[in-house]
Amino acid sequence: MTTKHHNIMLVDGMVLLFRGFFATAFTGNFMKTKSGMPTNGVYQFMRYFLNAADKFAPTHIICCWDMGSKTFRTDLYDGYKANRSEPPEELIPQFDLVKEVVEAFAIPNIGLENFEADDCIGTLAKEYSKDHDVLILTGDQDILQLVDDGISVAIMRKGIGNYEIFKSETFVEQKGINPKQIVDLKGLMGDTSDNYPGVKGIGEKTALKLIQEYKSVDEVLENMDKLPRGVQKKIRENIDMLHLSRQLAEIRCDISVACTLDDAVWQYDKHIVEEKFADLEFGNLVKLVN
Repeated sequence: MTTKHHNIMLVDGMVLLFRGFFATAFTGNFMKTKSGMPTNGVYQFMRYFLNAADKFAPTHIICCWDMGSKTFRTDLYDGYKANRSEPPEELIPQFDLVKEVVEAFAIPNIGLENFEADDCIGTLAKEYSKDHDVLILTGDQDILQLVDDGISVAIMRKGIGNYEIFKSETFVEQKGINPKQIVDLKGLMGDTSDNYPGVKGIGEKTALKLIQEYKSVDEVLENMDKLPRGVQKKIRENIDMLHLSRQLAEIRCDISVACTLDDAVWQYDKHIVEEKFADLEFGNLVKLVN
C-alpha cells in the first residue's frame, strides 16, 4: 500500500470566475485597468483561490475549465443549459485573463473540447485518488457524486473562506443518500440550473424518498407496481427523459485528460506573480502571496 503523501486540489475554474464576477459586478465595480480591461472576476477569483490554497494547504493544484458551451451533453439534449444567458460583456475578456494569472502561479490549466470541467475533474480525481488525497474546490453540487475514499469536495458558500466539506465517511449523514445515488436522484428530479427536467412532476422530496427506499433508478423501475399510482404514471410518461436526465447528470470519469503531478506542484516564482499582479493593478493582492 503506497502512503498517501500528496494532497491534490482540483479547482473548478469557471465556477470561481463566475462567482467572483457576480459577487463584485452588482455594485457596477468592474475594476478596470488603465488600459480599460475589466478585472473584477479575476481579482475575486484570486481571492477565493488564495484563501482555499491557504486553508487546505495542498501539495499540488490543477485548474479545470469548460471549453465552450457545446459538449456531448448538448448533443444529447438541445435544452441542456439552454437557460443560460450570454456572459456579460465585461466578463468575456476575463476568460483568457484568468488563465494567464493561473499560469503565473505555474498551475496547469486543463480542459477538453466537447466535455465540461466536471468531466476533467472526475477523470483526474479518480486517477489521483488511487494513491493520494484529492480535494475538489467548487460551488457546484453536481460534483458531490464524485465523493469517495480519497476524494472530498469543498463547496464554497457565501463570502470568502466559508466552505461546506463533504467526505465519504460523513456523506450519508449530510445528504441522506450516498454519492453514487446523486446521479439517480438527478435522473428523477432533473436539474433546473442545467435545464433538464427529469420526471415531470417529481420533485426533490419524492425523488429522495424513492432513492432512499429503492436505492437506484433501476430498482425503482423494477418495483413500479409498489409505487403510488400517480408516481407510476409520471414515470411511465417520462421514461425516456428519466434515462436521458440520468445520462446528463453523470460526470464522466474516463475522458482523455491527464496531467503529471510534477507539473502541478504548488510552488511558484513570487516575482512572476508580482509582475502579473502589477500589470493588472492588483497591488493589494501582493500581500497574500508569500
